[in-house]
Amino acid sequence: MQEAIKVEHLSKSYGNLKVIDNLNLSVKSGTVYGLLGANGAGKSTTIECVLGIKKADTGTVSILEHDPQKDRTHLFQKVGVQFQESSYQAEIKVGELCEETACLYKNPADWQKLCREFGIGDKLKSEVKNLSGGQRQKLFIVLALIPNPELVFLDELTTGLDTKARREVWKMLSKLKDEGLTIFLTSHFMDEVEVLCDEICILKKGKAVFYGTVDQAKEQSGCTNFEEAYLYFSGEEAEAE
Repeated sequence: MQEAIKVEHLSKSYGNLKVIDNLNLSVKSGTVYGLLGANGAGKSTTIECVLGIKKADTGTVSILEHDPQKDRTHLFQKVGVQFQESSYQAEIKVGELCEETACLYKNPADWQKLCREFGIGDKLKSEVKNLSGGQRQKLFIVLALIPNPELVFLDELTTGLDTKARREVWKMLSKLKDEGLTIFLTSHFMDEVEVLCDEICILKKGKAVFYGTVDQAKEQSGCTNFEEAYLYFSGEEAEAE
């Protein structure tokens, strides 16, 4: 199976603080890959280095067989990104923002259809500032999908959504994966990871402490519950005690 993302020996430091330490990742095309870890484990910096937003100190990155630093214009048309905190003009309407975003791409997806599928089809004339937190989060996912991407990065994608809405988003993303989309996500919801992710990587202080499937994480940790397995590898439980 072709690799959508390949990361080899990636390291990044800020002064004397090593944020990413010799990280390797391999994300197969058409799969959902989860990057997990406590706050401060290095997830956001990893994504920024993978996307080419920040330059790593050492290591190589390939996205869709392209260098994200050198081929940013090409990858812009093929990669969607939804960050945890996105800021737009408060007064802009949902439909206007989607339309403006679609104009940036050669072959954009049908954003009106995406809005309907994600449950905000009735909010196109609403100003972004008047959306609820959950509606805004759904909008950010829609914006990441407007490029009609081959690969999408989703950062804490269901933060602020209620249980029903979260499950609706899971269903939509599973459908998109079945259609060939590669999804790279971060999440603090272990039930979400169990439902969506084919493979995961768990970071602890910038180092990868686990690679594999959810079932392998449970097996290697000796835990029957995935949340307990995650805490075992990430060290969050020990730090809280």
